[in-house]
Amino acid sequence: MSYWILLLRLTAGWWMLHAGLDKIWAWPFDASWFVGGAAQGTILAPFVTPFSDGILLAFVNVAVPLGQTAIGLGLILGVLTRTAAFFGAFMMLFFYFINGYGGGWANGMVTGELLGIMVFGTIVALGAGGVLAVDNRLREMELFENTRLRKLLG
Repeated sequence: MSYWILLLRLTAGWWMLHAGLDKIWAWPFDASWFVGGAAQGTILAPFVTPFSDGILLAFVNVAVPLGQTAIGLGLILGVLTRTAAFFGAFMMLFFYFINGYGGGWANGMVTGELLGIMVFGTIVALGAGGVLAVDNRLREMELFENTRLRKLLG
């Protein structure tokens, strides 16, 4: 079972790393079409509208590619695995509702984003940082002797 979870972690990590690096290599990344569309008529409009222009849009333009890259690296290396997977699920949740609700659910309700939420949620729940993970070394550090901080690890 642990090797299956490792495969799940590595696959999800590659998915996010690839998505982030694609955006970085095609720099500058511009999320205005995505955020702007979400700001008009989706259930996330109250949360997304402030990010549709100005400095907050510039933040999104940097945060999405760097966040995806960091999540991917965290999952592949097994560093702060639960934390990386949590933020992966968080990003997928926004993408799911923005793509789905904003697009009138044209692709149906079961999409890649929903499956991403489920995969990242599984990694969070199972703490997939056990096999071939840096989290194993981090557990030995004095900083992570606190049980609350240990929950950040896989």
